Amino acid sequence: MTSTPIGPGTKVSLTFTLKLADGEVIDSTGDRPAEFEYGDGNLLPGFESAMLGLTEGAEQILVIDAEQGFGPVNPENIHVLKKSEFARELLLEPGLVVSFADQQQQGELPGVVKQVFDEAVEVDFNHPLAGKDLLFEVNILKVSQVSQEIARG
Repeated sequence: MTSTPIGPGTKVSLTFTLKLADGEVIDSTGDRPAEFEYGDGNLLPGFESAMLGLTEGAEQILVIDAEQGFGPVNPENIHVLKKSEFARELLLEPGLVVSFADQQQQGELPGVVKQVFDEAVEVDFNHPLAGKDLLFEVNILKVSQVSQEIARG
């Protein structure tokens, strides 16, 4: 019996560790497996495509470049806001994560304080991993065919 390769129509059980290029661990499943169906939107497409064709038992370190991961840093997502727009009791310093109401999506939009000036604050609303290449260490525990959708290539 041949192993089912990861691709459209498959369900995958895996453990993973996500690291920055310098080795800093960003996320990990530890010993508890995670599951996803290929193409279900739970993983970024760049992570899925990097695993395409892997089979049960594969242990790999996949390099996900910034373009395929969380995208490049978009300068238009960096804004300078008046200090008066922040709560007075907030200790504004670089690295502080602040959250604003997102009018378009009716949710919260997190940003990271980059610089603090006398009357203004520079806030970066890019994803914290934007512009960063990532190491995606995966251990494929199980791959099963769950639909007849087949990869065409």
